[in-house]
Amino acid sequence: MTLNRETIKRAKEVLKIEAQSILNLTEKIDINFSRAVDLIYISKGRVIITGIGKSGLIGRKIVATLTSTGTQALFLHPVEGIHGDLGIVTKEDILLAISNSGETRELIPVINSVRHIGATVIAFTGDMSSTLARASDIVIDVSVEKEACPFGLTPTSSSTAALAMGDALAIALIDKRQFKEKDFYKFHPGGSLGARLKETVGEIMITGKKIPQIHSGVPALKAIQEIDRKNVGFVLITDKKNKLRGILTDGDVRRMISKGISFEGKIIDNLMTRKPKTIDENVSLAQTMELMQKEEITSFAVVNEKKELKGYIHLHDILGRGGSVNISLTY
Repeated sequence: MTLNRETIKRAKEVLKIEAQSILNLTEKIDINFSRAVDLIYISKGRVIITGIGKSGLIGRKIVATLTSTGTQALFLHPVEGIHGDLGIVTKEDILLAISNSGETRELIPVINSVRHIGATVIAFTGDMSSTLARASDIVIDVSVEKEACPFGLTPTSSSTAALAMGDALAIALIDKRQFKEKDFYKFHPGGSLGARLKETVGEIMITGKKIPQIHSGVPALKAIQEIDRKNVGFVLITDKKNKLRGILTDGDVRRMISKGISFEGKIIDNLMTRKPKTIDENVSLAQTMELMQKEEITSFAVVNEKKELKGYIHLHDILGRGGSVNISLTY
C-alpha cells in the first residue's frame, strides 16, 4: 500500500480549517459570554441544553463536561421536549440552545415555551440575526468562515466551534466556582456516581402525595389540573384499588388541543394512553438508565407484581435533581 499524498494533504487542510475556526472564536468572547457565565454561576436551577442532529450531539458532550465539573446540566431533546419533557423546566433553569443556522424549526417551539415558563435562554449560533438569536436573552457568536466539508454542507468547523465554546464556558465556570481537583473526583463516575447507580429504583422513587395521580373515571379536565399542579409532565391514572390503568402527558394534551379535541365533558379513560412503561422497584438505577435509553423515554411508573402503583421515577431523579450527584445521559 503506497502513501497517498493527496489524502494526507486533504486531512491537513481540514485540521487547519477547523483549528483556525476555533482561533477565530477568541475575537468573539465578549460581554455576552461573561454574562452567560455569571448567570449560570448565580442560578439556583440547572443548565438545560438542547439541540438536534450534530448540534444535539455537541450539546450532550457539553452536558457531560459541565456535570463533571460542578455545574448541574441536563440534555433536552427538542422533539421530546414539545412532547412532554418540557415539564421538567422551571423558571430558575437556564436553557442553552445550539443551532448554527439559528433557524432549526424543532427548537423554536421549545424556546417559546421556555420563555413562557420564565427561564433564561442562551443561544450558541452562527447567525446573530436569526430567529433563535432574536428569541434569546444572551447570544454567543460561534460562526465560522467556512466548513471543512468541500460542499459546505456537513457540519464540521461549525460543530467544532460550538464544542470549543462549550468547553470555554465550562472552564470559565470552573474558575468561577473555584472547583478543585478533589471536587472533580467527587463527581467522577468511579466515585459517588458509581455508588449511586448501584441503588435501586425503590430507594429514590417519588411516592405518596408527590405522585401525579388521579382515579379512572374522573373528568379529563381534572387530569390536566393534576399535570399542572405536580409539574412533572404527566399524570398517572389508577383504579380504586390503586392498579395502574394509564398515563396522560402534557405532550398528549398539546397534541389534542392542536387537533381541536375538546376535553369538556370527557372522562380521562377516553383520552389516556393505556399500558404505560413501568418498572419494578428492585431494579438498579444503572439498569433503569439503560432501559430509558433503549425505550427512548425519561420516566417510568413503578408498580409491584399486582400492577399496583408504588411511585414514579424520572431520569432527573437518577441524575440528582437538586442534589449532589451530577451525571449526563448520553445516547
